[in-house]
Amino acid sequence: MLNVNIEKIGDLAVVECEGRLIQSEAAVKLREAVTSQRDARIVVLELSEVHAIEGAGLGMLVFLRRWAREHDIRFMLFDPSKCVQDGLKRVRSISEFYIPTLDDMFALLAYADSQYAAA
Repeated sequence: MLNVNIEKIGDLAVVECEGRLIQSEAAVKLREAVTSQRDARIVVLELSEVHAIEGAGLGMLVFLRRWAREHDIRFMLFDPSKCVQDGLKRVRSISEFYIPTLDDMFALLAYADSQYAAA
């Protein structure tokens, strides 16, 4: 089972994922959560609590990266768990994703918050 929570700060959407991303239902849930953020300029998937990922989930991450690019949205994977990293390495896709550092995320959140406060 996959739990998804979305936090919005201005043009930034953080999609927090927890659980297992192994069945097509979980992949569809993730797709709907991300693609519903069409008004965001940046979408960050927080994946530290994803404990299992298989083909459907890995394929969905690749699809979402492409979808975001086609919609001029910056797409990032933050703190992917070891299983997510291993899965992306296994399918030779990890280099296609931007994985920000903790400092990068703090800066991004501070920027989004300042832009949101100014609006």
